[in-house]
Amino acid sequence: MNVKNTITLSDRYMRYAEQQVEDGQFPSVEKVVEAGLDELMRSGDGMTQEHHDAVTAMANEINRRLDGPRDKWISMEEDNLFDRVRARIADRQQAK
Repeated sequence: MNVKNTITLSDRYMRYAEQQVEDGQFPSVEKVVEAGLDELMRSGDGMTQEHHDAVTAMANEINRRLDGPRDKWISMEEDNLFDRVRARIADRQQAK
């Protein structure tokens, strides 16, 4: 069932949608809007495909590193990251 509705798009979005139609990517502006909504629905959390791909790439890199040899890992005892973060937080709190 189709429901007729009227929406207002900014010039930027309308130009983009019309360009997609002119380029033959979509048959109508309506289909461009539907494709955008489909993408949001597929992502389930409102995350764009670009963001989803970036998160997936980061997860893949983390897993790749976890699968690497443990002697290449940075020991928590050798790394002062948390000390640096705590110092930075303390500095910011003192600056307030």
